Amino acid sequence: MSILHRHRRFSTIVDLAHLSSPIIDPSHLTSLRSNSDLLVSYSVTPPLQPWPSRLSPRHLSRIIRSLPDPLLALRAFHHASHFHPGFSHSYLSYHSILLRLAHARLFSHIPPILSSLRHSSIHCGENLFISLIRAYSLSSRPSSSLKIFLSIPSFRLRASVRSFNALLNAMIQNRRFHLVPILFKHCQSKFGIIPNVCTANIFLKALCKLGNLDGALKVLDEMPTWGMVPNVVSYTTILSCYCSLGDLHGAKALFDEILHRGWSPDVTTYTVLIDGYCRSGRLVDAVRTMDEMDNAGVKPNDVTYSVVIEECCKAKKSGEALNLIQDMLDGKYIPSSTLCCKVIDALCEDGKVEDACDIWKKLLKKNVTPDNSISSTLIYWLCKKGKVLEARKLFDEFEKGFIPSLLTYSTLISGMCENGELQEAGRLWDDMLEKKCAPNVFTYNVLIKGFCKVGKVKEGVEILEEMLEKKCMPNKSTYQVLVDGLLDAGDGDDELVEKVLCNLVSVGGEFFSKDDWSVFVAKMVKESENWRDVLNALLLDA
Repeated sequence: MSILHRHRRFSTIVDLAHLSSPIIDPSHLTSLRSNSDLLVSYSVTPPLQPWPSRLSPRHLSRIIRSLPDPLLALRAFHHASHFHPGFSHSYLSYHSILLRLAHARLFSHIPPILSSLRHSSIHCGENLFISLIRAYSLSSRPSSSLKIFLSIPSFRLRASVRSFNALLNAMIQNRRFHLVPILFKHCQSKFGIIPNVCTANIFLKALCKLGNLDGALKVLDEMPTWGMVPNVVSYTTILSCYCSLGDLHGAKALFDEILHRGWSPDVTTYTVLIDGYCRSGRLVDAVRTMDEMDNAGVKPNDVTYSVVIEECCKAKKSGEALNLIQDMLDGKYIPSSTLCCKVIDALCEDGKVEDACDIWKKLLKKNVTPDNSISSTLIYWLCKKGKVLEARKLFDEFEKGFIPSLLTYSTLISGMCENGELQEAGRLWDDMLEKKCAPNVFTYNVLIKGFCKVGKVKEGVEILEEMLEKKCMPNKSTYQVLVDGLLDAGDGDDELVEKVLCNLVSVGGEFFSKDDWSVFVAKMVKESENWRDVLNALLLDA
């Protein structure tokens, strides 16, 4: 490179260690008198192209938020501060990069930037620190949340009750309940913060989480002396504690006190009481409270529906569960997969398979994705009722829009085998393998059982051999099914017995546990002296 070219490009991106000759002229460096001269002499390649010729903190903030890589955003931040002529950071650009790093969990990069902000003359806003407290909390770093809060005064900023409440919530989220009373006690004396009703409610929540109901009630009584009026949230928090302790009499008394004070309980308050009744098996009281809720003009939410529907299923009230889940769908709420499975189970146990199918179809019409667990549950019950053809139709309908899981395949194969539809089971097995869905021990077991059930033990043994080839470990049920099939086959099947035992002995301890041996050997020896001879001869040969 010619030393006559004084304006050189120096990249911060490309590794230059591989170059054999120096890119920088030492004689040129000795002629420079300051860092400013150095920057004028060399240009630094920006971390992204095109880099704006004019750059303001607001523009840089937009760049930081838009870049897909947070580390690239960090490089842009540093490039602007060190290499862009005339640029100075503002609170906005600091705020943007710190939030970007916090949301990306790149916490190791945050302290240097905070230190730079601290030593600048920039006036900070409290929102930055509240966001950092929450980000550390979400990453299970409550001690870092506390450090951020304690550092606020070093930025020439006075912490307010908003950041203090964010800190208390961080302690709650990370189950540091015992720290909340300590912090609350010193909020005025140590931090100069006057708590508000939100602060007191968080304090109540911590006491309730600690199981200190008496302490929570004492705080509730003292709140007016602190210049705070307890609100519905305050009472709902303590109501939840009553319910969690199983004291529904106290919960109902507190709920009546809310009404007596002229307050209107919200959906959360009603749901807490309803959930308490359901946990105690008092479905009648839960439904009555839900009716009162409706009369008060408070609409149930998805949680309200879910707790009552689940209790209806436990109480074998499938009709009520069906009506409620239909109301839930009409209310634009999407029931969870687990809840749908429980309702379908309850309906099918009551012999209402058609109603269960109707719910499944309604889920489709409402654009609610009926996942594999819901479909598998319904297929299981259809097969149990002997409706294999309907189960296959449902499977085919599901397959049009979704990929069946191994659970769904296994459930339908099991139902087909139980109903003697081995040919259809075989076709479905082939389809499963073609879709690259590898069978597990349960799938193999149901197919072995299906063949053994119709007296085709030889095919069952062949499936066992395939299991071993595919390195799928047989379990106790595998041998239980095979032993029963071999015994039911009667005399003349010693060759099959020997074949199974040869497979067992050949792989040794790689697949077979003590339980597997005990099931296979003990039952055969007990049932047939002839098989005892076969086993003895085989073991002697081994």
